[in-house]
Amino acid sequence: MIETGLRGKVVLVTGCASGIGLAAARRFSAEGAAIAGWDVNAERGKQFEAAISAEGQAAFWNVDVSDAGAVNAAAGEVVERFGGIDVLINNAGILRDAQLVKYKDGAVAGTMEDEAWNAVIGVNLRGVFNCGRAVAKHMVERQRGGVILSAASVVGLYGNFGQSNYVAAKAGVIGMTKVWARELGRHRIRVNAVAPGFISTGMTETMPEKVLATMVQHTPIGRLGTPEDVAEAYVWLASDAASFIHGTVLSVDGGVVTGT
Repeated sequence: MIETGLRGKVVLVTGCASGIGLAAARRFSAEGAAIAGWDVNAERGKQFEAAISAEGQAAFWNVDVSDAGAVNAAAGEVVERFGGIDVLINNAGILRDAQLVKYKDGAVAGTMEDEAWNAVIGVNLRGVFNCGRAVAKHMVERQRGGVILSAASVVGLYGNFGQSNYVAAKAGVIGMTKVWARELGRHRIRVNAVAPGFISTGMTETMPEKVLATMVQHTPIGRLGTPEDVAEAYVWLASDAASFIHGTVLSVDGGVVTGT
């Protein structure tokens, strides 16, 4: 087994209670890291804490990442509990899809409403900013470096029908990653983003079979990704093996862009 240098590190995972976040928490725990998990779902969060604690060391906080005050307070509690934060995985995210303007039967049938825009920007963009700011402040003051990894998406690079809010948020995450890499590199804090393609999660399980088949058709490798595929990318980027990888966006998409 390749030594990743993650044993004994403290990894904070947002959106930890399901999907990619849960897979990432399990994978980092397997490397010997202590896991601090944040999620808005308290019930599933407690299940996460019990499951990870059975394998290693973990603690859960019920946190809405769009709330800067809650993020700052929880970050302080993580530092107090574990002594520091070495890796931040900005994974929390939501969807509220709608067309900008839906035109049907010769008339406007709907638009993307403010609630859908604000909710997605609040969690997927402002949430990343809130968490990045709180954790980077600690890392800079601690003077021991660190890693910040954020969930982008291939749609943030190439757009997607019906996702003005989600695409704007993910494009913003990519932009912030580039800025933070320039600002934080001098403090030995590496900053990168991961851009998943079509991943099999709870959200995709509710999609019609025809839609899922289309996703696979547009993925040259011939399958949907798994949460574990993305978790492996997070672990590699956080590891010593990626010590010179900084300010990049790693697509984990099975080639979906070239297949579109």
